[in-house]
Amino acid sequence: MSPALLEGMSMGLLLSAMVGPVFFTLVQNSLQNGFRHTAVLALGIFVSDLLYVLLTYFSINLLAKSTYFEVVLGYAGGLVLGGFGVSSILKKNVNRPNSGGLPVLKDSKKKGFWKGFSINGINPFVLLFWISIAGLVAIKDNFDRVDVGLFYAGILVTVFLIDLLKAFVAKQLSGFVTPGIMQKLNIAVGVFLVFFGFRLIWFAFEKHQALFAG
Repeated sequence: MSPALLEGMSMGLLLSAMVGPVFFTLVQNSLQNGFRHTAVLALGIFVSDLLYVLLTYFSINLLAKSTYFEVVLGYAGGLVLGGFGVSSILKKNVNRPNSGGLPVLKDSKKKGFWKGFSINGINPFVLLFWISIAGLVAIKDNFDRVDVGLFYAGILVTVFLIDLLKAFVAKQLSGFVTPGIMQKLNIAVGVFLVFFGFRLIWFAFEKHQALFAG
């Protein structure tokens, strides 16, 4: 299997492990509307991510002609990933979705799609995440176009499949996922994000040194 695809899948697993608005939307929607409806919602999230991928990748490629742009982007992307990591580590008091005491109203699948698309798309942190990923890709000199495609495909497909898995086991998760477990998960994810951020900054530093040496 391609190293680029494996790296993309690992990043997708990391992104999927983050407990935030999308996670609770998937769980709550599955409890209220069922798996099929939530699969459409997950598709909306996927399309939103795909649009961000296209926007950030091609925009950054246009700017990458500047000699020092990749270095600046590497440092900035590393700081963003590190900031996500620290935020995830410090996150506390994560509440579970409230599924009791409220009337259960079925939503249309079309509404579910746009709900997933919008709740993911309007989150500025999602855009920042994809900008940092584009920075990581731009600074990898060993990636050709096929590797870039496999890397992004690994992230997107992994996230989509795990979103479907979350929807499928939502009823079981709702009984076992306690705030304490979610806090530990956030800490673990945060540590990995800090590591990836540090690695990106290190790549940028090495490239910076190479430019000065040249």
